[in-house]
Amino acid sequence: MQGNALGNVALDCGWLKRDEAKRTGSVMQRTRTATADRALIGAIAAVPFILHLLTNTRYGYFRDEFYYIACSQHLDWGYVDHPPLSIALLALERWLLGDSLPAIRFLPAVAGATLVFLTAMMARELGGGRCAQALAALAVAVAPIYLGLDSFFSMNAFEPLFWTAAAYVLIRIVNTENSKLWLLFGVVAGLGLQNKHSMVFFGFGVVVALLLTRERKRLLDNWLWLGAGTAVLIFLPNVVWEITHNWATVEFMRNAQGYKIAPLSPIEFVTQQVLMLHPLALPIWFAGLCYFFSRDGRRYRFCGWMYVVLLAVFMAENAKAYYLTPIYPLLLAAGALAIEGIAERANWRWLRVAAPCALVIGGIATAPLALPVLPVEALIRYQRLLGGEGGVKRTTSETATLGALPQYFADMFGWDEVVSAVARAYESLSPEERDKAAIFVSNYGEAGAINFLGKSHRLPEAISGHNNYWLWGPGTYSGEVVIVLGYALEDLKPMFDSVEQAGTVHCEYCMPFENDRPVYICRGLKQPLREIWPRLKHYI
Repeated sequence: MQGNALGNVALDCGWLKRDEAKRTGSVMQRTRTATADRALIGAIAAVPFILHLLTNTRYGYFRDEFYYIACSQHLDWGYVDHPPLSIALLALERWLLGDSLPAIRFLPAVAGATLVFLTAMMARELGGGRCAQALAALAVAVAPIYLGLDSFFSMNAFEPLFWTAAAYVLIRIVNTENSKLWLLFGVVAGLGLQNKHSMVFFGFGVVVALLLTRERKRLLDNWLWLGAGTAVLIFLPNVVWEITHNWATVEFMRNAQGYKIAPLSPIEFVTQQVLMLHPLALPIWFAGLCYFFSRDGRRYRFCGWMYVVLLAVFMAENAKAYYLTPIYPLLLAAGALAIEGIAERANWRWLRVAAPCALVIGGIATAPLALPVLPVEALIRYQRLLGGEGGVKRTTSETATLGALPQYFADMFGWDEVVSAVARAYESLSPEERDKAAIFVSNYGEAGAINFLGKSHRLPEAISGHNNYWLWGPGTYSGEVVIVLGYALEDLKPMFDSVEQAGTVHCEYCMPFENDRPVYICRGLKQPLREIWPRLKHYI
């Protein structure tokens, strides 16, 4: 009996060892698979990052980059047209790397690569395998809107990353039932708000989506409200800034809505979504939307409602078409999962190869329209080859006449010509007049370019009534001698004793409204500059 007992124990121990070996092997296999998946996704994410590094010096500084550089020299908790986080990042980047184009555009390239990687991880969190992760990553990597936004420094380069990170945390909350993750969601949302106020819309979409689904139970979770409080606390300094500056951003947004943003019909708005995400990505993100409303995706149905709610809100508010684009990594991740499932159930192995190959080929074809890959003349010819024409009456987002280039490229040209024309006018003054001369321009791009590029000409700091330049004021200038760019002669004559044209800005590829602009030397301002400054405010 004792021998039998010992034998049974030995047998049991043998089974335990074999079970343990199986479990250990299974864990090791999953670890190796996850490592291989991340390596593949990392390689895909590295492609747009390298492309940015290779191409971001082909054209010049973007209009908004000059303005952001100026803002980084006036660190504050808010600005007329954006919150402070991106400006703080730029100030840190300039301190560490300098002011060259590769330095200024390094963090946007990092943000783009991170977005690709995070989208793939979201596909994995939804249950996708290697195929789904790779397809989701490729769809984001080739999307013209993300390539374009990540090619220069602005808050828009970081916005999709915050939206996607927040969506990823939401999916983790559903999958793990770990309510404490609402605190992490609050941190991401708060930082997102400090980057761009449109994060408010994401939060609105989350709340409405939860109310419309069985996930409404989470609104009773104390951790959710602690997360919301965390977001508010992080965002609070910017709110205080807005209060102390008469809600400057609200005034800016109201003016932009009324005078700057071009109205789009619902069909035009949706068409722009398809073009910006890449037409070949349409089946993927549409499959993702369908997945969220399917039986298989009912656990994440609130994600589908988030998209529907945000689409309706942005169309109703006559928003710019690209305002909705930060939500698409979520749909692309789900769509890649759905396509992987179709390929498995139908045994369509060809689909696993055809879908990514189509994205790669399509991405190569459209990359020159989003990145400064080609010399400018070659780009113009390539646009025409694909059916695009210069000189259209508006962009996809704003009311503006275009030249041969789309706005996001045209705004990288003409700044050296602006600075040179103003410098010639300044150098024509006598030494006595130079000592008291002010340079007053119509927009922040001109002011930023003069202040950044004009150092080699020893130009004084330019001033403007546009957005935050108005808040920074006229400095110590008296107005006795003012070099003016961007204003009509008939507007200047009543204000000065004398006005004479000193030159003209000529730039071939810049935005048309910057071309053939006269530069005036104005003398004898009839009122002190500080007295008329309140009337020069131009928030738009």
